[in-house]
This record gives sequence, structure tokens and C-alpha cells, in this order.
Amino acid sequence: MKQHIDELLARIDALQNELEEEYRKARDEWAAKKAELAGEFLRQQRRYKTGLFRFLLRSRLLVLLSAPVIYAGWIPFLLMDLFVTVYQSICFPIYRIPKVKRSDYLIFDREDLPYLNAIEKFNCFYCSYGNGVAAYVREVAARTEQYWCPIKHARRVRAAHDRYPKFFDHGDAEAFQQGLNRLRRQYDDVDRGER
Repeated sequence: MKQHIDELLARIDALQNELEEEYRKARDEWAAKKAELAGEFLRQQRRYKTGLFRFLLRSRLLVLLSAPVIYAGWIPFLLMDLFVTVYQSICFPIYRIPKVKRSDYLIFDREDLPYLNAIEKFNCFYCSYGNGVAAYVREVAARTEQYWCPIKHARRVRAAHDRYPKFFDHGDAEAFQQGLNRLRRQYDDVDRGER
């Protein structure tokens, strides 16, 4: 059964790589098309832009009133980002865990979209930051878990991180004791430039 699971995981990994390659091709095609039709593209994109005043008028009052609550999330995101960056800078070299490259997770590429007004651009920036920090923190936590406690839970974990399938089965003390040191060094999926 373990061999079958490993084969399925290898196929999933291969499919994820194939999907990433298709995404890359689509991005390259889009960039080429965009460069080719830059002027016309820009005019077409701007036609879809909703002016700031009209955007505010069309927004529901409760949506506008809830904005301060949403934007207050900056504070915990900033603190988490700062803490995790300092944490991995201090601890990961000690444990010989490859550092997570923050710039792989915090992507800001929507601010130049001509069909977004200032509020929409800010919202995109905020969502990119929040989701980027969450993904960055998750990878730092996953690498930490791989080092300290790479044991699967007894119950199914919804949306487990990518490192989880490598962990030892719940209750398999022998595999844990025999394989812990090996798994603590097993970061072959990480770009060596991150270290």
C-alpha cells in the first residue's frame, strides 16, 4: 500500500509540474501577445475601468463601512511577516533547514492593470500581501514541522501542506525513530539557492 501511495504522489507531483509548465507557456504567450498589441491592448483594457466616484456610488453602504475592519488586518499580517522572517533567519541556520525565499510567496504584479481604479489596485495589493504572507508562513511552518514533528495526524487533514505526505504514519514509532534524522535533511525539493 505504501508503494502505491508513493506512486500516486509521484504522479501528482509530475502533474503539478506539467500544470506549472502549461501556466508558464500561457504566461509567455500572453506576454508576447500583450507586447505585440500593446497600444490596442491598453485602450481595450481602459474601457473596462470603473471610475473611482462611480465605484464608490455603486458600492453597498455596508461594504464601505466594513472596509476599516478589513484593512485593520494589515497589522497582524505585518507582525506575522516580521516575526516569521526573524524566526527563520535565526533558527533555520541552526537546524540546517533551507530558508524560505519570501519573494517566491509575495507577488505584486496587478498594480499595472489599466482596468483597475485606485481602490481596486489597493485591494489587489492588500490581498496579494495577505495571501502571500499566509503562504510564506505556511511554508516556514511546514519546514519547521518537518524538522521537529514529521508525524501524520490520526485524522484526515484538509489541505495539508506539500511536505505532509513525506511524514511518518501516526503511531509508527519505529519509522519515526529510524527515519527522523534522514527526513530532517531531506529538502531536495527546495531550490538550493535559498540556503
